[in-house]
Amino acid sequence: MTRLRLTVDLSMPGRQDGDALLPWSDNANPLGRYALPVITLSGGPGPCVLVLGGVHGDEYEGPAAMLRLARALVPADVAGRLILMPAANSPAFAAGARCSPLDSGNLNRAFPGDPDGGPTAMIADWLQGHMIPRCDAVIDLHAGGKASVFVPCSLPQAGISPGLDAANLALAQAMGLPVIWQLGANNDNRSVNAACARASVPCVAAELGGGGGVDPLVTDMAEAGLRRALHHLGLLADAPPLPAGANAATVEIASAADHVLAPARGLFDRRCTAGDRVAAGDTAGWLHFPEEPGRPSQHLTFPQTGMVLAHTARGRVDRAEMLAMVVRDVP
Repeated sequence: MTRLRLTVDLSMPGRQDGDALLPWSDNANPLGRYALPVITLSGGPGPCVLVLGGVHGDEYEGPAAMLRLARALVPADVAGRLILMPAANSPAFAAGARCSPLDSGNLNRAFPGDPDGGPTAMIADWLQGHMIPRCDAVIDLHAGGKASVFVPCSLPQAGISPGLDAANLALAQAMGLPVIWQLGANNDNRSVNAACARASVPCVAAELGGGGGVDPLVTDMAEAGLRRALHHLGLLADAPPLPAGANAATVEIASAADHVLAPARGLFDRRCTAGDRVAAGDTAGWLHFPEEPGRPSQHLTFPQTGMVLAHTARGRVDRAEMLAMVVRDVP
């Protein structure tokens, strides 16, 4: 049972451009549908792979890499079926927002979803119940969005089963990004990765820079990584070689207490960059209080030795906002 309707036929060869139509009645669209764009290419027998982008609507490097690929490939290049959804949460993508303007839903925190729920829950249910199970692998491309910046990394989930763990890790290694961020006990079970784990479908996510734009170097890296992953899965005959520094580190969130959070509202004067190696006690930055000129600035330090996987892209920050995400090497 699903309320969404596909306008493409996933049994047909060739290229098709269409939509998954989401029925949702509101003041802006009382009788219509919200369209989630779908591109599919198939050149013959082979695996089926779903690539998602725009799960968060302000993350752009992944969709840009996907659309480059859609422009460059013809069906004969694809042994199997490639399904691209560059704006999987299209209402959020249209609004340039992390969450949907229709219901404030975060699609990567909505699985397994609900066919009778709000629009975000309906999209999650359709992906969980109708798209992911028909696929041999899923690739989910993210970035830091307007709020943060990540070192480019691939995200395989571990701790599911030996076979699926190995398939996820091999897919992450094939992408060839600088860092592998291993998802374990701290992974959210409402994510795309978790949805694939429940369906026993190999999956890798990626974090690709951020800041709310399209970084050309990161997007080049994303496109090459996507081609390598599809080659690894058997869809594409050729792929770029692994670059120097690929898979140089495998890290995990060991404890949420390792992160640097804002102790108060203020102006964060950052002194770290995604990818930095830091030691406990090193300076993360200073928190200034421009609205309270007599209040001394606060020195912020890292509580743990590790790598800065991501940092905020904001200057003005609120109390308890994450300023720097610190991960540790996997033993």
